Amino acid sequence: MDMHTVVMGTAGTTADDVIAVARDGARVVVSEEALAAVAAARRVIDDLAAKPDPVYGVSTGFGALATRHISPELRARLQRNIVRSHAAGMGPRVEREVVRALMFLRLKTLASGHTGVRPLVVETMAAVLNAGITPVVHEYGSLGCSGDLAPLSHCALALMGEGDAEGPDGVVRPAAQLLAEHRIEPLELREKEGLALLNGTDGMLGMLVMACADLSRLMTSADITAALSLEALLGSEKVLAPELHAIRPHPGQGVSAANMAAVLVGSGLTGHHQDDAPRVQDAYSIRCAPQVAGAGRDTLAHARLVADRELAAAVDNPVVLSDGRVESNGNFHGAPVAYVLDFLAIAAADLGSVAERRTDRLLDKDRSHGLPPFLAGDAGVDSGLMIAQYTQAALVSEMKRLAVPASVDSIPSSAMQEDHVSMGWSAARKLRTAVDALGKVIAVELVAATRAIELRDGLTPAPATQAVLKAVRAAGVEGPGEDRYLAPDLAAAEAFVRAGQLVEAAESVTGPLG
Repeated sequence: MDMHTVVMGTAGTTADDVIAVARDGARVVVSEEALAAVAAARRVIDDLAAKPDPVYGVSTGFGALATRHISPELRARLQRNIVRSHAAGMGPRVEREVVRALMFLRLKTLASGHTGVRPLVVETMAAVLNAGITPVVHEYGSLGCSGDLAPLSHCALALMGEGDAEGPDGVVRPAAQLLAEHRIEPLELREKEGLALLNGTDGMLGMLVMACADLSRLMTSADITAALSLEALLGSEKVLAPELHAIRPHPGQGVSAANMAAVLVGSGLTGHHQDDAPRVQDAYSIRCAPQVAGAGRDTLAHARLVADRELAAAVDNPVVLSDGRVESNGNFHGAPVAYVLDFLAIAAADLGSVAERRTDRLLDKDRSHGLPPFLAGDAGVDSGLMIAQYTQAALVSEMKRLAVPASVDSIPSSAMQEDHVSMGWSAARKLRTAVDALGKVIAVELVAATRAIELRDGLTPAPATQAVLKAVRAAGVEGPGEDRYLAPDLAAAEAFVRAGQLVEAAESVTGPLG
């Protein structure tokens, strides 16, 4: 297989594969091993369906209605109805990459051989992904238990040829039309299949995986901008010495300190804290940057551990076990994922907060150690970056609100059958907003720090800093001078950070950063 193909087996998937499918449009192929396991589990379900004894999800209703035994002639209708009734989302459309991750991760569980669907269901879902058909999924409808019900239902609805979906051309049309154009037969669901398509933590997990990837890049970006701010403020790089971080051995702290130190190698700006305005120590936002960013890195490492476990999981209820038993369970509960989604929102908010404090210090003539007020060309006539910091502060304030946990706010549902839910989908949605805001916050610090460094006449910045300055100016972010329309500069800086160009520029001198 080439690099644009992801093979789905029975043992789960990887974060890289999720991102390849969700963001890069990688093709999905279900392995022969997985199809055989799916077929074997289906034979178990068919055997149970032929017996008179009620089995949850096969011959009963769902949730609080599980006490009703469903006769064979009504079971296909039961599976259709659960999809139709649960496709009850409201609000704005969810992003295409989220829906593709959601479907791919549901496919991961279906391919495990523990759900009892037919191979046809697995093959149809893969075909829809490969055709670039993206069901319309709405913002609201998941309580994170039993999994992401409404979002997954909208995806299942499209597999049945109902509802709306976005085609590969970006146009939303009836799902039936899109399936027909790609010669995909709509699914006619049988026993257990409707339930199996809906019952998982796939949406919140997909958003966690993508947030982890984005935060990894942003945390390295934040280390770089922190180093630039230290340089611009003529701070001391001695606090980055590895022996200092070895005696408080948090792994992330050591990595962040090493990143900052690597960027500052050869700087002619550091170590001037005893010159015109002597300082014993730099402010916390400078001196403690590795401790704050490092704590975020360790939080990210824990979140990735949880994500990896979930990526190896088969999340459904009931499940078909390897010995042929079909058992109900609570594995669909989103608590493990919800907690780390909330934890990451806290880490992102704090990283944004400390970056904003550094920016504010760069703009304050009483604390910037010789820089002009607001880094303005002609202070008073020019306002410089005054309002860029306002924008940054507004973003940080929003991030602090987004850091309030969703996972502690359970709302009972389904006539008290689902009396404790995870709210993991909500945690994931707010984390996406927080990650987006963090990219903007780091971009503002980058604009301020690079401008401040260029205003330090007669002092030569580190080679890595010079590489960043050259790259960011080439990307359309202008340097010091009289006031101009500032929003395009900020947008260009955000795009520079988000695309990983900031990290690439620094690494062109430092080599790979942590």
